[in-house]
Amino acid sequence: MPTSSRQRRPTQQRAKATVNAIVEAGFISLCRHGVEGTTTRHIAEIAGVGVGSLYEYFANKEEVFDAMHQHVVREVVALVQPRIPELVRLDIRALIAELLYRFRDLLERDDGRYLRYMSYAAYFAPRNQLEPINQLLMNLLVQYVMHHPRLTQLGNLPAMGFIMINGGVFTVIRYLTDPNPAVDFDDLVRGLGDMVAHFVDGELGKSVKS
Repeated sequence: MPTSSRQRRPTQQRAKATVNAIVEAGFISLCRHGVEGTTTRHIAEIAGVGVGSLYEYFANKEEVFDAMHQHVVREVVALVQPRIPELVRLDIRALIAELLYRFRDLLERDDGRYLRYMSYAAYFAPRNQLEPINQLLMNLLVQYVMHHPRLTQLGNLPAMGFIMINGGVFTVIRYLTDPNPAVDFDDLVRGLGDMVAHFVDGELGKSVKS
């Protein structure tokens, strides 16, 4: 979403604190009122600032949503990026479990405000704004394959990696937003890990036979 010409970028510490408060208030308002029900007045009231102060930095609530999205993307990158050297040394089941548990913990932080955001994200998160996360996960996949060279025998690895990663992410979101899930989260994680491991073992077995 393009930045409005009205939007002023914060440079001083106090201004940055105001912007951060507005962004956090956006998450809270989204939880309370949903996308359609949230207004700039709601956000400003929760942030403890006047609506005029909000408009110094954001032209409308959509720009606040955009800043919220960028915040979540940064959180996901900060969650995974520093741990890549450790993650690539895990076996597939352990890697999937580590990623899914960490992702769950992030979504449930602060009374689940990120989880509620993700359930609405398709409404206001342009596809290209997910690119930092896609790049991060593809980088993890590439480095993982470098540490496990046998995986280079898998056909169409980038496509399979994309499907598995996104399938796992949306499965976790679907699970956490279900008030009465049919399975335990631990069982879900093990099931996803087994599914991927069985697929990899099967494909590698085919390549050996051929």
